[in-house]
Amino acid sequence: MSSSPEPTPLWDLPEPKAEPARKAKPARAKTASRRGAQNPAPENPVARIVVDIPLTHLDRTFDYRIPEKLHETAVPGCRVRVRFAGQLVDGYLVERADTTEFTGKLAYIDRVTSSEPVLPPALLALCRSVADRYGGTLSDVLRLAIPSRHAKAEGEPPAEPAPTPEPPDTTAWEKYQSGPAFLEAVAERRPANAVWQALPGEDWPRRLAEAAAVAASAGRGVVMVVPDHRDLTRLHDACVSLLGPESVVALIAGLGPAERYRRWLAVLRGAVRIVVGTRAAMFAPVADPGLFVVWDDGDDVHLDQHAPYPHVRDVLMDRAHAAKGSMLVAGFARTAEAQFLVESGWAQPLVAARPELRAAAPRVTPVGEDFDVARDEAAKAARLPSVAFEAARQSLAGGFPVLVQVPRRGYVPGLACGNCRTSAHCRRCAGPLSLPGGLIDGAPRPPACRWCGVPETNFHCAACGSVRLRAVVVGSKRTAEELGRAFSGFPVRTSGATEVLASVPGKPALVVCTPGAEPVAEGGYGAALLLDGWALLGRQDLRAGEETLRRWMAAAALVRPGTEGGRVFVGAEAGLSVVQALVRWDPGWHASLELAERRELGFPPAMRMASIEGTPDAVAGLLDDLALPETGEVLGPVPLGEVDEDGNAERERALVRVARPDGKALAAAVHAAAARRDARKASEPIRIQLDPLELI
Repeated sequence: MSSSPEPTPLWDLPEPKAEPARKAKPARAKTASRRGAQNPAPENPVARIVVDIPLTHLDRTFDYRIPEKLHETAVPGCRVRVRFAGQLVDGYLVERADTTEFTGKLAYIDRVTSSEPVLPPALLALCRSVADRYGGTLSDVLRLAIPSRHAKAEGEPPAEPAPTPEPPDTTAWEKYQSGPAFLEAVAERRPANAVWQALPGEDWPRRLAEAAAVAASAGRGVVMVVPDHRDLTRLHDACVSLLGPESVVALIAGLGPAERYRRWLAVLRGAVRIVVGTRAAMFAPVADPGLFVVWDDGDDVHLDQHAPYPHVRDVLMDRAHAAKGSMLVAGFARTAEAQFLVESGWAQPLVAARPELRAAAPRVTPVGEDFDVARDEAAKAARLPSVAFEAARQSLAGGFPVLVQVPRRGYVPGLACGNCRTSAHCRRCAGPLSLPGGLIDGAPRPPACRWCGVPETNFHCAACGSVRLRAVVVGSKRTAEELGRAFSGFPVRTSGATEVLASVPGKPALVVCTPGAEPVAEGGYGAALLLDGWALLGRQDLRAGEETLRRWMAAAALVRPGTEGGRVFVGAEAGLSVVQALVRWDPGWHASLELAERRELGFPPAMRMASIEGTPDAVAGLLDDLALPETGEVLGPVPLGEVDEDGNAERERALVRVARPDGKALAAAVHAAAARRDARKASEPIRIQLDPLELI
C-alpha cells in the first residue's frame, strides 16, 4: 500500500502563466543578472593592482575584488586584466588583502592572464626604488624590467637548478691592490664595493668570470652588464669555459620574444645563477644576488632611452644596497661618477702597482694636432708624421696588425670653402655638404648634401664666392683609401657603422675603425694610430674630455706592451690633461680633475640635475608648478634647435639643479608636478630626465 505524497509547499509551486507583456522583460533581465553574479574569493578577496597606464597621477595601486573562480590562480606577482575607466587594461597583482580603504563598490578582476609570479617582491621593490630615484612611474619601470609574455615558453617545464661550482683560481687578481680582499668578501657573503681599473691587455672577461664564479660558489647570484654584443660574446664565452653552459645565461634585447622570455624565466625560477647581458639585463631577477658588475660604465648605451631613463650603474648600485651584495664598477678608464664613489668612501679602488702597469702598458707618444708630415710622399698622403709612419711600417714588418682610429665615419663628412674656410652648405636645404666617395662612370662622385642627398656640382661660397672646397674632417673610408696607397701590399680592413668586426687575426694588416668599433687582434696590435684628436676633444659636451680618454684607452689597451714594441701615437697636444692621463696611463688622476671641476661648476655627480624639454608653454607651466627645495636653482630655459626671426623656438630646455642631499626631494617634486600636469590632461608632450648625460 503506497503512501500519499507530501503536499508541495506554496513557495515551490510554479507561478501561474501570465499574458505576454512588456513588464516581464525587466524581470527576466534581473533574473539573468543574478545568475551572472560573482562571489568573492573565500580568503584575501581584495587585490592591489598596478595598472599599465603611463600617467603620473595614476602611479599607485588600485583595489579590485578577486572572484571565487580565480582564487587559486590570482597569486601575488601574476599578470591580470582589469577594467579601468571603461577599458580592459593589463596589470600586475602585487598583493592580496582582506580589507580595503575604498568606500565604494569594488570591481572584479576580469581574468588572470598568467599565474606565473613574474613580479616577485624583490623586483617590485627595485622597480619602485628606480621610479622614485628618477621621478618616473612604476608602470614605466615595469615595462623595462619584465619582458613580454610568451605562452609557449611559459608552459615549458622548468629546468633543474645548475650545480654550485667550485671556487675558481683567482691568483690573477693578486696584481691588483685590494683585489684578493674584494673577492674574499664576496666569497664570505659580505658586502663590498669597488672600482676596478683593468690593466692594458688584461683578459677582463676571464677576470670577471672568476669573480662571478667566486659569488656562485658561495651560493649567490650574479648580474654582469656590458655595453654591446661583442663584449657580451666575450664575457659569455669566458663564463661558459669556466663554469659550464648550464650555469650562465645571456640576456639581450635583440633576442626573439620566445627565447628572451624563456631565458628570463630560467633566471626567475632559479635555474641559473649567473646572468650576463647588455642594458636589458640590469633588472634580471636572480635569486639571492651577491655580485653586480658593470663594465665600461662611461659608455652612453648604459643609459636607457625609455622613460624614466635609468642608468645601469645606478640601478645596480640600488640592487647591491638592497640585497646587501657587492658592486664592481670596472673598465680601462674611470668616469667622474666612479671617482665620486671612490672619494666618498662608498667604493675602494682596485688598481695595479706602477711596476705592473709599466710592464703591461704600451708606449704612448703624442704627435700634436698640426704635426709636420714626413718627408716621404707616402707618409704625407697618409696624413701621418714620420715617427708614426715608421712605427706602423715596423709593426707590419714584424707580423702584427696596426690599429687606426678615426673619429668620423664616411669618406669626407665635412667640407668648407677652400679660400675663407666657411662651412659648405647645400643651396636647397642649407644642410652640410660632404664627399660620399666612390665613382660614377669612372669619375669621382661630386659633393652631396648630408640632409637631402642632392649633389652639388656648381659650388660657390656664400661668403667669398670661391669655387674651391677643402676637407674639414676626413672619414674612415678616405683614411683607409689613403693608407692603402701608403702601405701597398698589405690588406686594409674597416670596422664601424653597419659592419663592426669582433676580432681580426694576428697577421700584418691595417685595421681602420671608428671609436668603439675596435676589433680584438690575436696577440695584440703592434701599433695604434689615434688620428684627429681635435675632433673628439672639440665637441660641445661636458663629458668630451672624459669620453675621449675612455675611447683612447679602449683602443690603446688592445696594443702589445711597450716592452714588446707596442706603440701608440695620439694626434693631440702633449700638454692637455687628457693626453697626459693617456701617456701616464692614469685615468684616476684625470677623473679626480674632472670631478673637482664639476664640483666647482655645480654639475653632476657633485649635484643632482633634472632636464625638462618641451614646447615653451609646457616648460614654463611645469616650472611654475615645481616646488623646489631650498638649494634648487633653475637654469634657462634656452631654445633647442633653430629659432625664427622673432627669436622663438619650437622646443626649449630648462635645467634644474639641487645639492646632492636634496636629490630625492627633486625627484619627488618633479614627479608631483608631472602628476598635476597629467591630471589637468595637458596635451603638449614634455620630456623630464634626471641626471642627463648631455648637458650642453
